[in-house]
Amino acid sequence: MSLRGGFDLPRAQVGVSRWRRFRASVDWPLVLAVVAISAIGLLNLYSATQGTRHAGKFDQQVRWVFVGGAAFVIATVIDYRAIVRLAWIALGISISMLVVVDVVGHGAKGSERWIYIGTVGGQPSELAKLAVIVVLARFMQDTAGAPPSWQSLVPRIVALVIPVMLIALQPDLGTASLLTLVMLTVGFLAMRDLWPMVYTLFVMVLAVPILWETMHDYQKTRVLAFLEPGADPTGSGWHTRQSIFAVGSGKITGKGYTEGTQNQFDFLPEHWTDFPFSVWAEEWGFLGSFVLIALFGFLIVWILNVAVNARDRAGAVLCIGVAAMTFWHVLVNVAMVLGMAPVVGVTLPFVSYGGSSLLTFFLAMGMVASVSLRKHGY
Repeated sequence: MSLRGGFDLPRAQVGVSRWRRFRASVDWPLVLAVVAISAIGLLNLYSATQGTRHAGKFDQQVRWVFVGGAAFVIATVIDYRAIVRLAWIALGISISMLVVVDVVGHGAKGSERWIYIGTVGGQPSELAKLAVIVVLARFMQDTAGAPPSWQSLVPRIVALVIPVMLIALQPDLGTASLLTLVMLTVGFLAMRDLWPMVYTLFVMVLAVPILWETMHDYQKTRVLAFLEPGADPTGSGWHTRQSIFAVGSGKITGKGYTEGTQNQFDFLPEHWTDFPFSVWAEEWGFLGSFVLIALFGFLIVWILNVAVNARDRAGAVLCIGVAAMTFWHVLVNVAMVLGMAPVVGVTLPFVSYGGSSLLTFFLAMGMVASVSLRKHGY
């Protein structure tokens, strides 16, 4: 017994020491930023749905936050290098799920975006963003020694374009465009030789007229409503005009929590998904809007800080991809709310209602936390 006790005590002490070292290595600024924005999201969603037939969305979102929190922890514990090694498999699974959506997906507002298993549904296009980011990290790691040849570059570009095309066919132009912006951002920031990115961007600009001709009528209407919102104020321009009214009426300090008239009288369409920032700006004003944007700014800068201090190229590119995804989501959503971009259904991270978007961002932040944790040698 004495021998056993003699060995058990040091082992216990080693376990406590490792736990303390692990706890000290957790990226607490990242965790606190995510918690703060998520809390604002729940606060905002309650105001947007309380007293309406959509009140159940708040309870559902609370459940998704707990699921997302668990996903964050799991993604943090798993070594991101193991995820990067499985990058092409993850992309293959994502492409398969997108094909299934295009063939037998559930329709919503003119698009086939959902897969349902029983009563639980999800959007594979959201998780496809993570798969593309992980593939970019794998590609940049494999080509770290020397610039890639065109023979190796072209097949990889084609593989990354496939999910974009499948998402565009749903049709979901907003997510397809955002995924393209993420890939371009990572390419310009992470590739040593920028000429392939310049050529790619040039080809994309030339393809804009072709893209316009292939767009659905309602998508063209949204773009035209953005260019001239006053042309059809009660039709295609309604969303943008009501959103601008809500933001402007908040002034400096806002109308007060649950006191926003555009929100409470239901003048603002889809204010729990596409326009939650309008609800927040109306009730909390310029100061509240500044706080929320500042939190997003801190989160993005902190993720880039993790990228700079990553132990390898794969971890750095993974963080750059997540930062780019977060940045473009915030920029496009806020620009859409302010009438500076077409209404394309891009969510505001951790604030918009929806399990697929919430889970995707929690997983993304968990991978960043994994990169941060591994710089300490875990």
